[in-house]
Amino acid sequence: MLIIDVSQQLKEPIGSIRHYRIDESPVYGEVDLLRTDRGILVSGTLKTTAKAICSRCLSSFDQSLTIKIDEEYLTRAEGGAFTISEDRELDLTEAVRQYSLLTFPMKPLCRQDCAGLCPWCGRNLNLGPCGCPSSELDPRLAEL
Repeated sequence: MLIIDVSQQLKEPIGSIRHYRIDESPVYGEVDLLRTDRGILVSGTLKTTAKAICSRCLSSFDQSLTIKIDEEYLTRAEGGAFTISEDRELDLTEAVRQYSLLTFPMKPLCRQDCAGLCPWCGRNLNLGPCGCPSSELDPRLAEL
């Protein structure tokens, strides 16, 4: 869980900054917490990995993600906002989950030169050639 105790920072004047290093596997990085008039502004860069399926060869792999977070946690609950708990702790878990989803690529690739699947037999071409004829063209596309 990515929980930070901000009880002391909430007693500090507006504008005070604290720097935190996050190392909660699989999430790591650095964030700055800025005291605002409404709560705490969290900004920083985090790195994590997520399980993904390659859009070309359908192999599963670990997708590296770099998350740039910039979110304000409020002391009072407002609709849809992240809030600081009654224990004066802020939980980054949900923000990291949401920012990860926004950062996740539309078409994840196991590697940039992924060869994909053979359109004839379905073999993963990253494992080697399959022996199917590769030069057959659809006759309707011959003029193109």
